[in-house]
This record gives sequence, C-alpha cells and structure tokens, in this order.
Amino acid sequence: MSSLGKPKLHPIPHEEFLKDIETLAAGIEQDSWRPDFVVGIGRGGLVPAVYLSHRLNLPMLSIDHSAGLPAFGADMVGGIAGRSGAGQKFLFVDDINDSGATIAHFRSALGGDGNVRFAVLISNRTSRAAVDYQAQAIDRTEDKRWFVFPWEAVGETETIMEEAQSLPERLA
Repeated sequence: MSSLGKPKLHPIPHEEFLKDIETLAAGIEQDSWRPDFVVGIGRGGLVPAVYLSHRLNLPMLSIDHSAGLPAFGADMVGGIAGRSGAGQKFLFVDDINDSGATIAHFRSALGGDGNVRFAVLISNRTSRAAVDYQAQAIDRTEDKRWFVFPWEAVGETETIMEEAQSLPERLA
C-alpha cells in the first residue's frame, strides 16, 4: 500500500453518467462544428462514446490506447489523420482528462487541422491538455477522489484500488 493510504473511491451513479452524456451532447449541438464520427478511446472512453454516438446519431469508431497494440491504436491514428486532413471531422471521447497524457498523445499524433476535437465526462483544470467539451470540471490539486464509472463498478474493488494506487500523482 502506498504511503497515501487507501484511495477514496467515488462511484458515479448511472443517472449522473446519463446527465453528463446529455451535457456533452448539448454542448456539441450548440457548436457550429459538427463531427462526422465519434471515436471512443479504449478503454474508458468506449462506453461514453457509444452513448454519445447514439445520442448524436453519428457513426462510432473505436481506437485503443491503453493496451499498447499498434494495430488497434497507432495504425488507426494514421488512417484517421489522413481522413481528417481530407476534411472529415472526428470527435474523440474519453472518460476523464486527468493528467492530459492521452489527449496530448492523440493531439500530437493527429496534428492540428481543426477537424479533431476531444470530449470527456470529467476534465481536470490543471491537466496539461485542454479538451473541447466536458461535462464536469475538477481541480486535481484539490480533488483527490478516484472516480469509478458505471462500467468499472463491475470490476473487483481490489483491482480498482491497485489501479488507483499505481498513479499516486493523481491522488497526492
């Protein structure tokens, strides 16, 4: 166990998740920018992307970042970058923008042509990467909760705790 003690798990109720999806959808619909595709970032962004895809009536793609397998991540980024360069618009969706590493990775890999945007359920104001759409904002320097999204809640508590403790910079 880390010297920080046990992380404070914060389960997010399904109803709150649905409210956050509606908040994201409303923000996207109010914008003049309209994506052609929703892209779920695996693993945490897949469920929100499915919901957002249905809510916005847009097709969904999925891309993996967490497993580190090129055929499911890096190879797909090249295809999306080419299509983005040709004018198609992609809305990348993740559950949380905490450190900003995932958003920064995809922004760097895809370039900045204006055809790629990012949406998250929760965004850390002190993250090194900004997102275009968020349902909630936190300040990680003050908020040390470990968010447990509805799709994660079926996992073993011990596994969730281990994952939280493996990232002490988010809890310290």
